[in-house]
Amino acid sequence: MRFGRQSRVAVLLVALGVGLAACGGGGSPQASWQSPGAGASGAPAAGPSASASPAPSGKPVHVRLYEKDGTTYGVGMPIIAYLSASITSAKDFAAATQVTVNGSPVDGAWYFQKSAIYDGYPLEAHYRPAEFWAAHADIHMDLAVKGKSAGPGLVFDNSLTMDIKTGPANIGKVDGKTLHMVVTSDGNQVFDFPVSLGKASTPTFNGTKVVMGKSAVERMVGDGYDEKVPWSVRITNSGEYVHSASWNGGNIGQRSTSHGCTNLTEANAKSYFDFAQVGDPITYTNTGGPTMPTWDGYGDWNVAWTTWQGGGVVARG
Repeated sequence: MRFGRQSRVAVLLVALGVGLAACGGGGSPQASWQSPGAGASGAPAAGPSASASPAPSGKPVHVRLYEKDGTTYGVGMPIIAYLSASITSAKDFAAATQVTVNGSPVDGAWYFQKSAIYDGYPLEAHYRPAEFWAAHADIHMDLAVKGKSAGPGLVFDNSLTMDIKTGPANIGKVDGKTLHMVVTSDGNQVFDFPVSLGKASTPTFNGTKVVMGKSAVERMVGDGYDEKVPWSVRITNSGEYVHSASWNGGNIGQRSTSHGCTNLTEANAKSYFDFAQVGDPITYTNTGGPTMPTWDGYGDWNVAWTTWQGGGVVARG
């Protein structure tokens, strides 16, 4: 069972306890803000010169980042910002964003979408380049938006910086025809697992998903089941996981019979759980389902780059 968009819940952190979810369910949201401090500028904005245009004024818009300084993510992880108001112009926000990879500027773009994850933050913005990030890289971002316009009557009230890293390029590919999941790391194959995907009435989404979190034991509740499932790797807000399914062993590699999740044998699920990092992309084909919606987790890579550059619900211009 999958829940609808309004009831979607993001499990954004690596959890090692027992959660409550479903192959289409969720758990409790957990904020992991990059708050003002060492990575944020709280200094007063410089006053305008006599010839400068008046500084924008209005309702303050606060920005918070999901990623934590010094953390390592997979190459598919977007940079995620949450905004405390629904801005109407992203022009200054985009212009103030400076991102480098190993010291070199990167050509990336923000994509804005409505958000129901955190109270008081109705908008989120995801930043990514046209292709996956480079592996084993240092990523630095300056977001010098304090005092900049967010549209008529709106002004950003803080600036932020961030430093994160990428790990190895762990790339998963799942084929609904062959019922296999092949995983490579920095171009070298490390796994080839048989799988069982969603049955016809509850098909697995096609498209590229990104690892959102991991739980050693996840409670999954749905129509006709209530299970504590080991070695669960979350890949959508609506409740798709890559997980152990000992009860479905006879179908793994033979036919798709799940509620939408990717079923593995317990040994293979443990191997993938230990290997996977938040931000690792997995691309699904031939599942019989629709493409994963952009809002349902980190569906960013399912949006064409030219469309992404348009900015989503807030135009860049």
